[in-house]
Amino acid sequence: MEKYKILIGLEMHCEISTTNTKVFSAAENTYSNIPNSNIRPVDMGFPGTLPVVNQEAVSKALMASIILGCKQPEYMYFERKNYFYPDLPKGYQITQETKPAPVGIFGKLIFDCNGEEKCVRIDNIHLEEDAASIDHMGAYSKIDYNRSGVPLLELVTYPDIHSAEEAVSFLETMRNIYRYAGISEADSKKGQLRCDVNISIMDAHLEEVEENWGTKVEIKNVNSFGGVRDAIRYEIERQIELKENGTYDQMPKQTRRWDEESMTTIYMRSKENAIDYRYFIDPNIPKFKISKQLLDKIKKSIPILPRERKQKYIEEYGLSSYDATVLVREKEVSDYYEDVIANQISPKVASNWITTIILGYLNKNSIDITQIYVDAKMLSDLIHLVEKGHISSKQGKEVLYNALDSKINPVIIVEKENLRQMEGVDEIEKFVLEVLNENESAKEQYLQGKVNILDFLVGQVMKKTKGKANPSITMELFRKELAKYEEE
Repeated sequence: MEKYKILIGLEMHCEISTTNTKVFSAAENTYSNIPNSNIRPVDMGFPGTLPVVNQEAVSKALMASIILGCKQPEYMYFERKNYFYPDLPKGYQITQETKPAPVGIFGKLIFDCNGEEKCVRIDNIHLEEDAASIDHMGAYSKIDYNRSGVPLLELVTYPDIHSAEEAVSFLETMRNIYRYAGISEADSKKGQLRCDVNISIMDAHLEEVEENWGTKVEIKNVNSFGGVRDAIRYEIERQIELKENGTYDQMPKQTRRWDEESMTTIYMRSKENAIDYRYFIDPNIPKFKISKQLLDKIKKSIPILPRERKQKYIEEYGLSSYDATVLVREKEVSDYYEDVIANQISPKVASNWITTIILGYLNKNSIDITQIYVDAKMLSDLIHLVEKGHISSKQGKEVLYNALDSKINPVIIVEKENLRQMEGVDEIEKFVLEVLNENESAKEQYLQGKVNILDFLVGQVMKKTKGKANPSITMELFRKELAKYEEE
């Protein structure tokens, strides 16, 4: 039995990247490498400017709330969180606290981790504006206000997570939900995903209630899932060491940061005295009612999500749980798979080609499926050639690899290299007779009952025809010819 219980809570921040404009201004909500190019006076906190709520951002936030089974508010409020830092030009952030209620409270997420089903309770999910991004350059800092005012969803969990692996599985599941639902690209490379991790440990024999939780340590702004995994593993080891040497109870609540170079968490500040953010309802944004009609409309617009797709792949398509999990892990891969089977390809056959060759190629070249040349229609056409016997399965795989590298349509490769199999009986029969004449001993072995020798004979024909002879027709012709000798 483990000596300690690990308690992990997550605060997942995800930008809503699918709205045209920011959450309270008309500035474009698009990723740009050009600093300070997507800004308006509201984003900069200029005097006399007023925020206007982006209805689409509210709808996307409510969609996330509904998907997570949260309770939605009767009225939508926004509040000011007051603190002074260069990334907040107004001197406050427009956000939501639990009172009045944010877009969702008291939900849950069911997800898979290493083949086990897990459930994490959601404390709340709320909509706010993102802050600007700051690059500290040593003697000076650079501020890019492109991110300022981008709609941001913050999801807060209960400490129901007990390992780094569970935390990453939770985050991957949520990222997929955001992508499948069209709420966000959820691309960490664009800074659209960030995470705060709260960790404490407690004696394993104690009941998992709040008064028994250990001292909470917060790790701020971890910007990759790999970083989350490594930070949690390090922090667990650090806290267990403090437990073992008897100094854990002396450790104050604190905020730390993850340092990727040293692979350690580093102390930032104490959290004994919470900062007074002086929350109050923003007087420039009147409250508005969330109607039943709006919620019903949003519910109807929710597409099939990864968990439901996985269930469909297993129950309707007959795929294994492992293959279904692999296919739904990335929305683009799942969409590609759906497009292939839409071209009259068997779901199991399509799964085999994609999970082995396509995904293997992606992993080897560190690219995603949107970057390959062979689209779903091209792959479907190639599979049809194999299933109709125009080319062998081996040839099909070789052609696909060739097409992926050369960026040439697989069907064109088949025609250009004259790979179509011989299917004319008369043409193949010549090679069958030739092989029989050259292999008297093999013929004798067959007549003595060693029928496996047929594979050798067929292989000889394939060698002579450079793989073009249809193996099924070739096999049947050998049986027909050898039957004549049996009659004698």
